[in-house]
Amino acid sequence: MPSLLGAGWAVALVEQPWLVAGRRVAGRPPTLDEAWVPIVEALINGRGRLPRPLVVGGRSAGARVACRTAGPLEADAGLLLSFPLHLPGQPHKLRAHELALAPDPSWVVQGTNDTFGTPDELRPHLPGGTTLVEVPGAHSFPKGSRSALTQALTSIAGMLPG
Repeated sequence: MPSLLGAGWAVALVEQPWLVAGRRVAGRPPTLDEAWVPIVEALINGRGRLPRPLVVGGRSAGARVACRTAGPLEADAGLLLSFPLHLPGQPHKLRAHELALAPDPSWVVQGTNDTFGTPDELRPHLPGGTTLVEVPGAHSFPKGSRSALTQALTSIAGMLPG
């Protein structure tokens, strides 16, 4: 993120309420979206509003929230980390319908051994304008993945007016 800040981008990290409350499992999707949308709207419309373009993103449940709310928020791009295509051991219960809502362009950064969906499982469900970045690891990225994340952020910054 230092490269984005150095290029004049504003970055806001939002921690989901369920994490703040110390829970290990995310709440139901409507609850997560209801918490997320007003925060982002306040950031882009409030007194100290963030300039466009708006890149929404998140990791795991946050990536799902970013996809579902990208349209209403008129997001310009997405950064989806560890998108949970399905629950571990339940590849028949896909969440591809949420991934289909990702803004164009979007970047999905996915661990090669992610039990919630490997890059190979995700690939057929990626909407147009989505770039898949494979990193070593599972649903949480090891320290060596930082360069792949930086590369995705740099790609986003290079494609959008800023």
